[in-house]
Amino acid sequence: MEPLNAEDPVSIGPFRLIGRLGAGGMGRVFLARSAGGRTVAVKVVHAELAAQDEFRRRFAREVEALERVGGTGTAPVLGSDTAAASPWVAIGYVPGPSLRTVVGDEYGPLPPDTVRALAAGLGRALDHIHRAGLVHRDLKPSNVLLTVDGPRVIDFGIARAVDTVTDGGLTSTGAVVGSPGFMSPEQVRGEKLTPASDVFCLGSVLAYAATGRSPFGTSDSGVHALMFRIAHDEPDLTDVAPALTGLIRACLAKDPAARPTAAEIAETLPVADPWLPADVLARLGRHAARLLEAEGGAEGTDGSGTGRLPVPEDGDRHTRTGSGSGSGSDRTAGGPAADDPTAGPPTAGGPRPRSRRRVLVAALTTAAVAAAAGIGYALWPLGAPGDDTGHEGKGTGSPSRSSASSSPSAGAIPAAFLGAWEGVLQGTQEHPRETVRIELVQGAPGTKTAVYTHVGDGRLCMGRSRLVSADEDKVVLGESDVTTSVPAQRCLAAAHQTLTLRSPEVLEWSSGAAKATFRKARTGSEILPGKYLGRWKSDPLVEGPERDRYTNEVTITQGPVGAAVFRSLSAYPRTDDEGRALADSVNCTWTGILASTTAPYVIGPLTADPGADSECQLMDVGSYLVLTTYQGKELLQVYPMTDTEPAEYRRAD
Repeated sequence: MEPLNAEDPVSIGPFRLIGRLGAGGMGRVFLARSAGGRTVAVKVVHAELAAQDEFRRRFAREVEALERVGGTGTAPVLGSDTAAASPWVAIGYVPGPSLRTVVGDEYGPLPPDTVRALAAGLGRALDHIHRAGLVHRDLKPSNVLLTVDGPRVIDFGIARAVDTVTDGGLTSTGAVVGSPGFMSPEQVRGEKLTPASDVFCLGSVLAYAATGRSPFGTSDSGVHALMFRIAHDEPDLTDVAPALTGLIRACLAKDPAARPTAAEIAETLPVADPWLPADVLARLGRHAARLLEAEGGAEGTDGSGTGRLPVPEDGDRHTRTGSGSGSGSDRTAGGPAADDPTAGPPTAGGPRPRSRRRVLVAALTTAAVAAAAGIGYALWPLGAPGDDTGHEGKGTGSPSRSSASSSPSAGAIPAAFLGAWEGVLQGTQEHPRETVRIELVQGAPGTKTAVYTHVGDGRLCMGRSRLVSADEDKVVLGESDVTTSVPAQRCLAAAHQTLTLRSPEVLEWSSGAAKATFRKARTGSEILPGKYLGRWKSDPLVEGPERDRYTNEVTITQGPVGAAVFRSLSAYPRTDDEGRALADSVNCTWTGILASTTAPYVIGPLTADPGADSECQLMDVGSYLVLTTYQGKELLQVYPMTDTEPAEYRRAD
């Protein structure tokens, strides 16, 4: 969690805000307190999305689904206003990490007793969801949070009433609805879904908890191959403890009628007490202590009587509150924001692919704020305008350099700093979730000597930063302006940043509490290797007589950072309200801006061409390009900067 900044509202509806939990393409999430002292997470929708009637209806459906469930094994809804200028929902805060983080990043496979208890808890939660007349449709490790009292299921962004789930896991364009590695055979085949589909997904989640891997493998050989294995192959339960194999195999039966119900699972499994390993419980304790400390700090004020934490102003943050119950200002900002520290890479909630959307949309639009409990720290806490000294990195200095490179004239930048630097703020170099690039040119204090490029939080922001000071080991950047914002008007200027040189190839970047390691990067007008260039086409997921009416392809051209080098084309039949194909087609073209020079190459959120069909919605999440080989042929993988599968393309020319 991060403290509120000067632009954040004090309250939303009846809830007093304590701090920031995170942000994404759909909105922002705040930690808050009710009048009775209950800790809640408040999700607030971005204003530009709130202006779209269809999105408002989608958000209202998600809130309705959460309210129908009522909180058993989930995060309960404690308040909402879906009609506000910026709609919001308050959900009970779940103080725990995700199963994905615990198994994949911190602890490893869980003991059999813990997995049985996990199955019982998730069985109860699913039974409650099903009794409310819903099918979750996206049960996966990052949507399961672990607490002292048991697991919690989050992210109802694509949950549906049982009697309305007629399209299974595919939209009419063949776009995947769900997460391919944790889908049921019915979802893969696009069949009608029942609660038994969630039970199959539960089996995959339990296998992951017991072994650290999916029972049907990964998408390394392609998403289509993974989905084929789910639909036709037996699960790989190697390394699953004998005490668990019967349960997991029953859940993973291909025939939905052969699977146990969620209620049967909950009723027949014992629950250990404590149910989690000691190391995981210790982490939960530390998290609770930090939460109490943050809440205690929020009791004070900054001297203005607002009840805020005493933090500097932050020109690179969102403020997003609505009218009515959620009053306040309505502003947006454009610096990096965080992913879920409890879920590793960000969860895929928020806006989900709907009918008449294509495969790439499914891969690239899942980066949104998940259920409020699944959101983490927000980054880029830049200093206050005019504060030249409050946020420099301390550092230890670097070896002395010659006077030609380390004795700046009139505050000019030392030669060792000049050029481009790139770093990952969230994720890893191989799987970035948020990136920043800074390119420094020579200049005196007061001049704009730096160009920054940031991709994260569903935005690409580029701008110029003014030099505050420079010495042998450190450069401080201050006031900035915005030159590029994708989506439009989503970026505010970055504030203070400090660069501390560690070696000729490495520097440390800091801005407030946020820190990252940057490395020397390339400049120039020809960044992408030649093997990436050209036209690429995906294999259609739609078969039958209409197959040739579906086109999904991308074209990659050469250019410098800041150039629109990525172009995506999608064509598919327009459909009526019942999903039947019409004679005319929808044709959509999107473009994306190159944001890095280090592999994997980062592309900013895609924007539809001017005058595009209303169905050609903004794909508001950055992505990165990976070129690999499959069966002796080149395969281009376009990974969203989220926790989901890539879109895959084969060379078309």
